[in-house]
Amino acid sequence: MKQAKPFYKSRKWRRTRELILKRDKYQCQEAKRFGQYEEATTVHHIYQLEEYPALAYKEWNLISVSCNRHDKLHDRKSGGVTEAGKNWQKKRERKFEEWKRGTPPIV
Repeated sequence: MKQAKPFYKSRKWRRTRELILKRDKYQCQEAKRFGQYEEATTVHHIYQLEEYPALAYKEWNLISVSCNRHDKLHDRKSGGVTEAGKNWQKKRERKFEEWKRGTPPIV
């Protein structure tokens, strides 16, 4: 995560982050899946930034989440994703595969 810190301070990221929070109406998308409401304060990379830097600003790869829910999407010990994080990857699998093939994802 240390190498990603300058990224999160960049003007481009701050603008993208605000765009995603507004798109999601500042609602935690993970809580929303369960019919709950939590204020979103963080934007999560579904496919991790360290592993897929080319997806850093792809809107389909970003969701608004609460700080609490964000911690539940990451396995902080291994650096990987939890089952909840994998669930979001599965939801975006089609767009991810389209990106890998080089075809623009259908919005």
